[in-house]
Amino acid sequence: MSENQNLLAEQRRALILDEVRRRGGVRVNELTRKLGVSDMTVRRDLDALARQGVLEKVHGGAVPVVEASTHEPGFEAKSGLELSAKEDIARTAATLVSPGTAIALSGGTTTYALAQHLLDVPDLTVVTNSVRVADVFHSAQRSAGQRQGAATVVLTGGVRTPSDSLVGPVADQAIGALHFDVLFLGVHGISTEAGLSTPNLAEAETNRRLVQSARRVVVVADHTKWGTVGLSSFATLDQVDTLVTDAGLPAQARVEISEQLRQLVITGEDGFIESAGAVDPEAPEDI
Repeated sequence: MSENQNLLAEQRRALILDEVRRRGGVRVNELTRKLGVSDMTVRRDLDALARQGVLEKVHGGAVPVVEASTHEPGFEAKSGLELSAKEDIARTAATLVSPGTAIALSGGTTTYALAQHLLDVPDLTVVTNSVRVADVFHSAQRSAGQRQGAATVVLTGGVRTPSDSLVGPVADQAIGALHFDVLFLGVHGISTEAGLSTPNLAEAETNRRLVQSARRVVVVADHTKWGTVGLSSFATLDQVDTLVTDAGLPAQARVEISEQLRQLVITGEDGFIESAGAVDPEAPEDI
């Protein structure tokens, strides 16, 4: 981490969290030197990250929180994490959507950010099991009025989870009867061994149905999801066509992912770098 007194709070906290996870713990005096800020600023940042439940404060510093595979953070807790990365991922993923297509958006804070970038894409049909995602489109229609080309939104119904997703038999049945061009899927965790996983058993089954109903699967996930494993796996990496993530993804992870996915897209500060894995030459170029 380079010294920079002008870092925004969000950027500082992302750097602090990365350092804690990478090293297994940091001291306050180390962070003040690396970030070029005061002791009080670092302690405020640690307090904010501790309230979000992503690290634990200890005497003189902080250590990572070891989460159980069944722990499911709520939407609000997750919405404050990796904001810049999620915004970059959402902006890039939105460029993959063509007007007039049928798409699905799963629950999650990154798909919620993506929904906001899709409001001006005309004639979409959007299937979602996310209350938050559906509300993005409904709120836009309420404020701007019904306009030509506005998205048609299909909310699946089901039982609400802490992350504001709708899951269970009602959602599964609705999704199983549908077919969409592309699924944009947020995940709790992604790894070579476990594939895509979630701590919620019912959500795993609903996500499984989403994957089965999609012609193409695009996972949108920031780098902190790599190596995280939830209680239940619902898809293998070779079932994913594209992963859109950020530049924090480790080099070794990029190699492992590229060996199994057709396309790995890494966003950057000045745009995005596309790194293709085993690309199917007969696959359509756009969605």
